[in-house]
Amino acid sequence: MSQYDDHDYSSHLKQADSEFTQLVEQALSRRQFLRRAGLAGLGAFLMATPLTQAIAEAVSNTATTATSEAAKAAPSTLLGFKSIPASTADTVVVPEGYQYQVLISWGDPLFSDAPEFDPSGKTPANAQERQFGDNTDGMTFFPIDDQRGVLAVNNEYINPELMFAHQGKEMTAEDVKTAQAAHGVSIFEVVKQDGRWVLDKTGKLNRRITATTPMELTGPAAGHELLKTSMDATGTKVLGTMNNCANGFTPWGTYLTCEENFNNYFGTADEKFELNDQMKRYGVDAKEMRYQWSKFDERFDIAKNPNEMNRFGWVVEIDPMDPTSIPKKHTALGHIKHENAEVVINPDGRLVVYMGDDERGEYLYKFVSKGQYKAEDKQANSKLLDEGTLYVAQFNSANNELKGQGAWIELTHGKNGLTKENGFADQGEVLIKTRQAATQVGGTTMDRPEWVAAHPDGKTVFCTLTNNKNRGKKDNQPVDGVNPRAENPYGHIVRWMPTNADHSANTFDWDLFVLAGNPNVHKEGLMAGSANINPDNMFNSPDGIGFDKDGRLWIQTDGNYSNKKEFEGMGNNQMLCADPKTGEIRRFLTGPVACEITGLTFTHDYTSMFVGIQHPGEDLEPSHFPAGGDSKPRSSIIVITRTDGGIIGA
Repeated sequence: MSQYDDHDYSSHLKQADSEFTQLVEQALSRRQFLRRAGLAGLGAFLMATPLTQAIAEAVSNTATTATSEAAKAAPSTLLGFKSIPASTADTVVVPEGYQYQVLISWGDPLFSDAPEFDPSGKTPANAQERQFGDNTDGMTFFPIDDQRGVLAVNNEYINPELMFAHQGKEMTAEDVKTAQAAHGVSIFEVVKQDGRWVLDKTGKLNRRITATTPMELTGPAAGHELLKTSMDATGTKVLGTMNNCANGFTPWGTYLTCEENFNNYFGTADEKFELNDQMKRYGVDAKEMRYQWSKFDERFDIAKNPNEMNRFGWVVEIDPMDPTSIPKKHTALGHIKHENAEVVINPDGRLVVYMGDDERGEYLYKFVSKGQYKAEDKQANSKLLDEGTLYVAQFNSANNELKGQGAWIELTHGKNGLTKENGFADQGEVLIKTRQAATQVGGTTMDRPEWVAAHPDGKTVFCTLTNNKNRGKKDNQPVDGVNPRAENPYGHIVRWMPTNADHSANTFDWDLFVLAGNPNVHKEGLMAGSANINPDNMFNSPDGIGFDKDGRLWIQTDGNYSNKKEFEGMGNNQMLCADPKTGEIRRFLTGPVACEITGLTFTHDYTSMFVGIQHPGEDLEPSHFPAGGDSKPRSSIIVITRTDGGIIGA
């Protein structure tokens, strides 16, 4: 997710609010927020939500005689579990009637001949290459039959303080190779035995994909001068994938893994080297010291290979059913810090992919394929992600209301100012410089757009906006309707409805599904959260989201777990479940100390749910999950089931 998002809200004091926020807080009390029926159905999507009604009241200073009792909607019939309290315990907690098991942890062998995990911090690269990678993130379950399936799992990054005995302070060339082997993707078969899912070390589809696995660059930017290096004069062949955050999957059964904070791996010892504009735009630091790959692997030395960084930051397609297949980096989907890739089959058969660029003040994108999906033609379908049009989102609202209309602006060379005169010589350069192109055409800067999830009914799409300490402070990130809080510490979720339920349409309507907040610390105003936030379900920094087949929205957090000041009472990171029709949100799971909850996928019958527990005990926080005792904490995947074998969440 965001290993460099320094949790800088741990000492966050109540900020100076914008004039807009002050106006709202003066006019509204927490009681007024709660008495609004914010829990209206999707049929009322275009009507005023509790948030927009609140803003309208603040602006017009109108009064209402509705009582707080009027907003007490009947409990959701979609959510069939009892909400659990916040927790600071070093364990996973699930609701009554549910249970969990640990499926696999960092360092567990994926093959029969692979060594067991070594907690000493001296694992060689050739061992890690055959073990489960570190810091599990996005994942997808691909069923083979009722009793067997394949899990494709991202391994986003490492924690040097946990991986190495020297805690990353005395890195060697071998250490860098071990770290590179712990990145990427782990693919492995699981089988159901005695009612429990277990790893099959003999699975023929088991595979590790790392930071050194050969891959292909495809699409309009493949072969571009900005993708050519001393090791690859063609600009089409690249080694590895890294910082694989969230994910997606295609209708033809392939896995999409998304490269996020690739900038963290590049640097140089050349003190005279000056970063170029591209490096600055994507956050490269010449003095990078956390991973130190550039000291031992010249590929990551920006003075020697300045274009190598352009070969990361793409959506990568992998066939989990063919361990000999070569992964493809699809340049048509843009070069950003990709969070996930939400794939939708449009009513006209075209493929639409929604994507967020996870950094403060970056953008939300969509890709629309040129061709149409054909269920019987897998080979032709794979080309759908190479030909199409990329767009950036622009959100608009009247008087900063928390709803409005939006537009998708095309990122095509020769249009909307994307010309040679403005720094874009061709379409390949537009894609390699996706961020600059989005700025050029006037996209809306967002509060860290992360996972995107489309409702199963095809009518609405949701995106988590995790937080943003720069909102209202930087000139390009003003407080606005879709990002309504200065220095947003809690995050929120935006939803939009494509015009006529056509995901290829250039227009949409939007509102905010939830504003996370802390009603115990803030008795009124936007920082208290929206109508569907209360002391029993409050959270911060929504990150991972996904729908099940019945339309439950699962929300995972990657936030501040200090349980102090602005975040008092929120406890450890957690997973919640929401009913999009009523707006009700219930806490479903809490994680161990210093972890992030990230990644979710279900078996075909929705009776088993796989969830990722990432970086427990990061920064040497006191966690020993999952083994307990004085064991080393390890990122893990857990499997959640109901004790009665029923559908998760029902």
